[in-house]
Amino acid sequence: MAKKIRMATAAAALVPLALLAAACGSSGGGSSSGSSSSPSASSSSNGVALTETGSTLVFPLFGAWQTAYNVDVTDVTITGSGTGSGTGIADAATGTVTMGASDAYLSSSDISQYPGLINIPVAVASLMVNYNVPGIKKPLNFNGKLLSDIYNGKVKTWNDPAIKALNPGQNLPALKITTLHRAESSGSTFLFTSYLNAQDPSGWPVTAVGTTVSWPSGAVAQAETGSGGMVTGCQSIKGCIAYIGISYLSKTQDAGLGEAALGNKAGKYVQPTSDAISAALASFGTVPASGSQSLINTSDPKGYPIINYEYMVVKKQQASSGVADALKAFLKWTITTGADVKYLGAVGFEPLPSATSTVSQNLISSISS
Repeated sequence: MAKKIRMATAAAALVPLALLAAACGSSGGGSSSGSSSSPSASSSSNGVALTETGSTLVFPLFGAWQTAYNVDVTDVTITGSGTGSGTGIADAATGTVTMGASDAYLSSSDISQYPGLINIPVAVASLMVNYNVPGIKKPLNFNGKLLSDIYNGKVKTWNDPAIKALNPGQNLPALKITTLHRAESSGSTFLFTSYLNAQDPSGWPVTAVGTTVSWPSGAVAQAETGSGGMVTGCQSIKGCIAYIGISYLSKTQDAGLGEAALGNKAGKYVQPTSDAISAALASFGTVPASGSQSLINTSDPKGYPIINYEYMVVKKQQASSGVADALKAFLKWTITTGADVKYLGAVGFEPLPSATSTVSQNLISSISS
């Protein structure tokens, strides 16, 4: 079936109003106090301007960061916009912006095409699976195999035996399933398809993993723009299923969407609580010096299976020493002062482990002019 693409504006950022009083715009597609078409960074009589675009999952957090930092450091102006991880990487690579926010680490093709780029972990996030199924009170269980079959169009209704098998006792209706996916290049798509491939490699091959994928034609499908678009799209469609970043948790709850418990490699079904994210994170060993690490499909029975580092993608060599110094100072702030619970807790994120923080510090220190 042909996929319908419905463009939707994103939901409002989920950070407390006191933190976002000076951050304007939407959390899924607009600029918080600047435009991604601005120069990547500039020096003026008023100091240095740094710009960001990219992940809508991290955008609510970035809005809080920029507001607090712009108050404390008055000679550096920071602006950002939520456009999707793929745009963030591309804009950082071309110099359109100083920083590209991404839920996905740089691919081998990214590194080959743009050898001067580095990706710096700044926080830990997770991806939810949400649904709009009337009458369901308890969280539904899904694993990667079932989700693969749903997005492939093999499972078409909510009362399908495959869904019933994982959810005994649930009163599942004979309701058509509509699968939602991101219309733009998205790190959330990369995380979701990575999970499908990890648990169902034959049904969801590695060639179907990425920030942009060719979605199977068998399912009833609709594309939405931004994390906020996924929320409003799923709210409007009875029978929908969607993947949405944890920073939109309160928005999914306000929309009345259910939140799934996902199966991990150990076969246990868990939701993305702080403890479940921390358990999964501890199971993956030390991050390599590049900062690039997949955190998908933990083997810890208590761990949540779709977590990720949030990355700031930047050029290692900046246009001037002033820009390089300002960028380094801000990035160090994000993983120290910016890692406070008043910022991360508001969007369901977790701070970096100490070993990952050290890797990030080393990557930040490598930036020069």
